[in-house]
Formats: sequence, C-alpha cells, structure tokens
Amino acid sequence: MSQTVVLKVGMSCQGCAGAVRRVLEKMEGVESFDIDMKEQKVTVKGNVQPDAVFQTVSKTGKKTAFWEEPTPAPAPAPAPAPAEPEAKLAEAEAPPVTA
Repeated sequence: MSQTVVLKVGMSCQGCAGAVRRVLEKMEGVESFDIDMKEQKVTVKGNVQPDAVFQTVSKTGKKTAFWEEPTPAPAPAPAPAPAEPEAKLAEAEAPPVTA
C-alpha cells in the first residue's frame, strides 16, 4: 500500500540533505522523495511504514520529527457581557442626585 510520510528534519547545508538523500535512496519501498531545505521538510512516497522512514532518517544524526500541519488557533472566546449585579453596584456607588 503506497503512502506519503512527511518529516521535519534539521538540515543546515547540502551535506545534511545529501545524507538524508543517501539513506532514502537505499531504503526499500521508497518510490520517490522530496527534500525541502528551506522548510526543513522531507516528503517520502512509497510502500513504506511511517516509523520505518522515521528510523531510517534518524540514523543520519539529524534532528527528526513527524511533520505536524499547523492547526488553526481556536478563535478567542468573546468577552462576557457585564453581569447585572455589577451594573447595579455601579449605580449604588454613584452619589445620589438631589434637586
């Protein structure tokens, strides 16, 4: 079964990317892969298991983690409207109006 595995790999130079490339070229089941140095992202496609790809890339000594898509931040909860008792308290603190 073909699947895609995406990893975040700490690569600071072309040598780092070359090390990742070499281990992926030797890995059984890999059909294709893409190394994005700017994003520190490695995408592997093929008949592979995610944990096996992770272990193989980790052998390069590079910091490796599964890529996590940024989840949208939950919308902040709206500020609650002032409760009635607070409004009455403010009225009670005001000096009485005398005519």
